[in-house]
Amino acid sequence: MRSKYITGLDEAELDELTARIEELLPEPWDKPTGRPKKLSLRDAVAITAAYKRQNIIQHVLAEIWDISQGIVSEIITAMTPLIAQATREFVPTAEEAVESVTGRACLIDGGLSPCWSWEGHRELWNRKHGTTGHNFQVITGLDGNIFYISDPVPGSVHDSVAITLTPVAEILTHSGGVIADKGYQGCGYVTPRKKPRGGELSINDKKENANVSRLRAPVERAMAHIKAWRILYTDYRRPLATYLTSFRAAIGLFFFKAAFQS
Repeated sequence: MRSKYITGLDEAELDELTARIEELLPEPWDKPTGRPKKLSLRDAVAITAAYKRQNIIQHVLAEIWDISQGIVSEIITAMTPLIAQATREFVPTAEEAVESVTGRACLIDGGLSPCWSWEGHRELWNRKHGTTGHNFQVITGLDGNIFYISDPVPGSVHDSVAITLTPVAEILTHSGGVIADKGYQGCGYVTPRKKPRGGELSINDKKENANVSRLRAPVERAMAHIKAWRILYTDYRRPLATYLTSFRAAIGLFFFKAAFQS
């Protein structure tokens, strides 16, 4: 089976990721004694990457690999933290982001990664999007190069607050200026001008807003590339307690693949 289109990784990338995960295992995947594994380690990694890339239901993955849904669930549970660990070195840290943004004009955008409406977790409700999820922040340069992706916070948290709950606000203090959307008004960044109550924007204000939107286009494209890992774009269905590790694994895969393409 050609893995690229379902896992998001080509053969070389999948081989490299499998080798990295093999080094992290406390014992060999295929032990000489005991019950043999249903799948090779490479297939186990591929299934988990496919889940992050496509966010398709586990029964479909079970059909593709000709195993049971229960085994798919066990594999995803076991492999997700290993993928997050194996790809961590590719994910920019806050310290590295500070170095990247220093003296440079930056763009900031917030994304919502939707999830199921778990009972008792009203903090996940995002009024703007009308759904539950997690808010994460992305910093790029004017060319769209991604400098930092924050860990997620509950979806009810506004972008202007989310940056203070993550290292984002501190990182951006080292930049040469920040361009953002209306969600960051009051943060000291360049943002579109609001329509006055009961009035209209002037022609100059409309032109300025169009210019801000044009300058922000690269961060919006970057966000779209990140959400090509559809676990970040469509409803997350596994237990809420697993979300953070799954998010980190998906972000790790994004930067891991980007490193191969650079």
